[in-house]
Parts: sequence; C-alpha cells; structure tokens
Amino acid sequence: MTEQPRDRVARYGRRFERVFAEYFDTLGTTLDAPAFSRFTPDCLALLRDLSLRGGKRMRVALLHEAARLVREDAPSEALDAAALSIELLQTHGLVHDDLIDDSATRRGGPTTYHAYLDRFPGDPRAALGLTVLAGDLALALSLRVLLDAGLPAELRQAMTEVQVRAATDTFVGQITDLERDFTPGTPDDEVLHDVADHKSARYSVLAPLRLGLLAAGEQPGPHETELRRYARLVGICGQMRDDYLDLFGDAAAMGKPTGGDIREGRRSYTVARLLATVGGSERALVERALGDRDCAEETVATIREIGERHGVAARLRADMRRHAEQAAQVAAGWRPRWREDAVAFFELLPRWSVDRDA
Repeated sequence: MTEQPRDRVARYGRRFERVFAEYFDTLGTTLDAPAFSRFTPDCLALLRDLSLRGGKRMRVALLHEAARLVREDAPSEALDAAALSIELLQTHGLVHDDLIDDSATRRGGPTTYHAYLDRFPGDPRAALGLTVLAGDLALALSLRVLLDAGLPAELRQAMTEVQVRAATDTFVGQITDLERDFTPGTPDDEVLHDVADHKSARYSVLAPLRLGLLAAGEQPGPHETELRRYARLVGICGQMRDDYLDLFGDAAAMGKPTGGDIREGRRSYTVARLLATVGGSERALVERALGDRDCAEETVATIREIGERHGVAARLRADMRRHAEQAAQVAAGWRPRWREDAVAFFELLPRWSVDRDA
C-alpha cells in the first residue's frame, strides 16, 4: 500500500466533511416540523454543530476501505448514505454519553446537554428532556437517511438492518458498561472485552465493514465469523488504548486532563489492572480516588506513578500490540479473495491505531 493509513483516513475525512455539511444544510427543508416550532431548528443546529466539530471519521474510512476490498468503484450514493448513517449514529452516542457523564465540553465546544442548560438556566428538566430527544432524533435520522437514499429497496433494507442491529448492540454495551462499575470486585478481561465489543466494536468497526461490502455488491454473511473477529480485536485494542491514555497519556497532546476514569469510578482496563496488581496502602489510595470527582491532579499523578512502577503501563502497551497483531493476522487472511491494496489497509490499521499519538 503506497498511502499510509493516516493519510488515507484524513482524505476520506475531508471529503465526508463536505457531504455531512451538505446533508445538514438541506435537512431543515426535508424534516416535517410544525411551522411554529423554534425548538426543532435549534435542535438541528446543535446536532449539526456537534456532528461537524471534528473527529477522525475512522468509521467512514473503514466503510470505504471495506467496499474497496471488493471493487475500486463502489457507488458513491450507497457509500455516502452509509457514511451519513454511521456518523449520525455516532452523534446520537455522543449526545447521550455526554449526558450520562454530565460532560461540559466535547471537541472544544459545549456538549448538547450543557448547551441546553445554558438555554434553560432555570429549568434543568427541560434541558434534560431536550437533550434526550436530540440524541433520539440523531438515531432516527441515521436510519431515515438510508430509507431515503436512492438505492435499490433490497440494499436499503439490508443496510438499515445492519444499523438497527449495530445500535441495539451498542445500547446493550452501554448498559453493561454502567453495570460493570456497579458490580462488586474487579472485572476480569473477558468482561472488559465483552463490554468493548458491544459498546464500540460492533458499531464502529463491524457495521462499517458490513455496510461497505453491501455497497460494493457483496453479501457480508459468508464472511461473518472473520469480520466479527477482526472487529472485536480492533475494538478491544482501541478501548485499551483509550483507557491507557486516560491515565498514562499526555494531557497536552490529548487536549483534556488525565484521570477521568479514576474520577468517574470506571472499572476500565487500566483501573482493573491497577486493582489486580497493587496492594496495601497503594491499593487503598486507588480505591479512595475511584469515584471522587474532586480527585486532585497530584493524586492522579501519584496513581500514574504507581501504575508505571508496577508495570501496569507496560503490560497494557504489550496487550494492545498483541491484540493489534492478532487483528492484522485476521486481515492478512483475506488476501486470497479480496483486493490487495484494501487488505493491506486493514492489516496496517490496527498497528497504526495503537501507535498513533492522538
């Protein structure tokens, strides 16, 4: 492959930004809302702002490369409709995740929830309700964009089924993600792997793979086992990387402070490894900090030092690379039947995703 994954992902992202902006520019004229409503266009404006506020568009790249596994010239209308559906589902997830976490900012701007809190300073109930409805609208739009696409009915139905299943799996993953943090004891790797698979891998990796193949005219069903394995492995190493960076990353490079999982009491990969590794006063320190939203930066720095000294950081890096290598091996097995250039992308992607700076 002559083009590096980073450059190819960026190229897909730049093109999709234009497609996404055009979609929102016309949405107000196609959505059937009462003429008197001021809240509806305001909601659409907030969804537009959040949706166009950056992001690497990795799912869009996976979609296009999955189509290129089969053919170089998959129909652009099918790919654009699928990409819009994928990213609108992502917008839904961002709106609801920020509400669940009570996050004030996202990608350098206010979250939808806090934007509504500013609009309704004396009525948090209205802000809560409108935030939930904004996320719900993004989910409905992610399905409607497929139903409205000028594609054969059979293809529209198949793509919609992929997205409905992806959304369902994601919601189950979000439920079990919360459940994990309320379950006594330290979660083992299989619990963490299952949460990562349901919460992120199935809609961020598996769904784009399925949609890309469908757009290129190939049924994903015969390849389901290996697609699922690839997606699960990529999802696991991606979640490990996020959890690792949350404690051991460079706050300046990430644009946000470290220690978020500690403060929120999340039993992430990093936190679970810490609890399973350290004992005595060091474990007591970690347990006291868990769920303390006022946990000081100095305490987070001390926990980071404990994790580095006990080899938690090094083991997490090794585990990330092991899962990335396993995913690369799965992709390498696609060479006999699919196009070399796209296969090479999927083979290189897990390693690049683990090693990239941000």
